[in-house]
Amino acid sequence: MRTVHAFDVLGDPVRRRILELLAAGEQASGDISAVIQDEFGISQPAVSQHLRVLRESGFASVRAEGTRRLYAVDAAPLREVDAWLERFRGFWEQRLDALGTELARGKRERRLRKEANEDE
Repeated sequence: MRTVHAFDVLGDPVRRRILELLAAGEQASGDISAVIQDEFGISQPAVSQHLRVLRESGFASVRAEGTRRLYAVDAAPLREVDAWLERFRGFWEQRLDALGTELARGKRERRLRKEANEDE
């Protein structure tokens, strides 16, 4: 049941963007708010609400440093999502492997054509 909740949390583009910002490292709530307000045009209280959802769902942790609140990613729920996705990886890994093969084949063909043109 927690996994379904995780996807509810991750289904929101603002919360996904906040997690992207936090993936780069701990961020002050004011810095997060500034970016999100600029990109999504939402109010500071709305950003705070998204931060609260991330905190309460376990995706983010917060610590106080003086008057600042510093947020960081908590990877545990992301590992749960990753574990749930594991059963579906076979659907795209085979296709990605095939794409890798085709890209390598194209690269090899371009190299051989270049070598042939240089020999002329």
